Amino acid sequence: MDSRTNPLGRTLVSALALCLLLSLGGCATLKEWFGFSGESIQASADSLAIQAMDDYNVGKYSDAHKAFQEILDRFPFGPQAMLAELKSADCQYYLQKYAEAKSQYQTFEERHPTNEAIPYVMFQIGMCDYRRIDRIDRDASGAKDAIESFSQLLRAYPETPFSGEAKARIRAAQEFLVNHEYFIATFYVRTGKLGQAKTRLKYIIAMYPEATIIPQAKELLARLESDNPPKSGWKALIPDFSLPDWQRFRSDATAGPKE
Repeated sequence: MDSRTNPLGRTLVSALALCLLLSLGGCATLKEWFGFSGESIQASADSLAIQAMDDYNVGKYSDAHKAFQEILDRFPFGPQAMLAELKSADCQYYLQKYAEAKSQYQTFEERHPTNEAIPYVMFQIGMCDYRRIDRIDRDASGAKDAIESFSQLLRAYPETPFSGEAKARIRAAQEFLVNHEYFIATFYVRTGKLGQAKTRLKYIIAMYPEATIIPQAKELLARLESDNPPKSGWKALIPDFSLPDWQRFRSDATAGPKE
């Protein structure tokens, strides 16, 4: 039956849209809101959406993802499809399948560029990159991608509930990159490649003057330029391997979606 002429259908679609646009981190159990019985709407797009959201809201992301995908497979042009697209990506994110989640968020952004959920979607793309950040002695592409993704959000939507957290996570990712570069410089020192170490340290100091590691970088550079490189105590030179806590760089109290 056409939901445009069916009051019950209009109500359900409105509720789904409300969940999508206003409660992206989750919404109340739809069965509890409307008192639907599974028997009356079984095997319909509406019942699948209810099932999927109920599973999602209690953290059963794998089951919810399957239900959202079934909506997209069986009812790709239905009013529930947009909700299913977004929440399917959310499920992948909370299942820690960040590459898959990022791809789905990007697809949603391409298909619905004017949707009110786009700032959230762009933030989540950044979070997918951010979750790929590992250790300073490993690949740093996750940090670089996260900085770019969050920066795109801030350029497009500078005043959103996600702006403060995006800025703080950019700072944390930048700090990580500086530590990554400094780690490489210390590696050059340990292996006797002092010229390359000096070049790397000068780059760090010029590009990231506010970074926490800068005093150490300046001290090490001064020793190298005075032909007095450290001969031992390498462990003291190496910065923290982990990603800094983004909360250190926070200047507002607005929170993004749950971790």
